[in-house]
Amino acid sequence: MSTRTTIAGLAGISLLLAGCGEINVKKYIPFGSDTVQERSRTPANATEYQCAAGKRFFVRTLDGGAAVWLILAEREVRLDRLGASSRYSNGIAVLEINGNEATLTDGAAAAFSGCKAAGS
Repeated sequence: MSTRTTIAGLAGISLLLAGCGEINVKKYIPFGSDTVQERSRTPANATEYQCAAGKRFFVRTLDGGAAVWLILAEREVRLDRLGASSRYSNGIAVLEINGNEATLTDGAAAAFSGCKAAGS
């Protein structure tokens, strides 16, 4: 028997065996999975505020409350505490937190209103 005949025979047997059963390739791939794991969208050590019109932002307290890190979808900024109040600003944006409620103004217009801490 020649090498060419042997290769053709092995190829034919392989095709026949492949048709006999189902081969689940996914179970042999170590990084594949049918289940999608949803990752948390909340940054570490941050509080999520959910506002009117489906808007939301995150706040992370810095320096023992002397400042906060405001995390918006399009940018992140540091806001410093204004005196002994619960208001924080960078000279443009102002964040006011009253318990579980917050209001964020960016310039003259209220960008985020009716905000409540998630889970409250």
